Amino acid sequence: MKRLLLASAAAVALVAQTGGAIQYAKDGTLALPKDYREWVFLSSGINMTYGAGAGNNEHPRFENVFVNPRAYAAFRKTGTWPDKTALVLEIRNSDSKVSINKDGRVQTGVAAIEIHVKDSSRGGWGFYAFRDGVQQGKPFPKTADCFTCHEQNGAVDSTFVQFYPTLIDVAKQHGTYKAGAE
Repeated sequence: MKRLLLASAAAVALVAQTGGAIQYAKDGTLALPKDYREWVFLSSGINMTYGAGAGNNEHPRFENVFVNPRAYAAFRKTGTWPDKTALVLEIRNSDSKVSINKDGRVQTGVAAIEIHVKDSSRGGWGFYAFRDGVQQGKPFPKTADCFTCHEQNGAVDSTFVQFYPTLIDVAKQHGTYKAGAE
């Protein structure tokens, strides 16, 4: 038990020390942060869709959002995301009638991971895709629809703070919340 407590304390100290630092490979891919589930949990949505033709899905997916701890702390102080912010979108499949559950949905395996990174040394905000369990995410091209959608609809600095209930009031108090984002 004592070893477990020491290991847990060491993990918490490492996350606090690194703040969820992001790392790139020489080829420009982004390493999947191994500790992202220890980062700050912002929100979870189910079956969220944004485009035309979106509708009911027989197998809806959950989307869990985590942010690196240093970025979260800075956002709470300023209402803006600092450089090196990393928002991890973990997309999970869902299932029903699992174990004793008779009706609702539960999260199952990871379907994909995407990371939205603010990095001034790489031109600002970027998106990275992690599919099929890969550990190095490839950048989305700047022509991808997600860039335009986030710029037009993001409540704060091209991010969907409107879906992060614990940060909406913070952004509004700092005057960084874009009107009409609700």
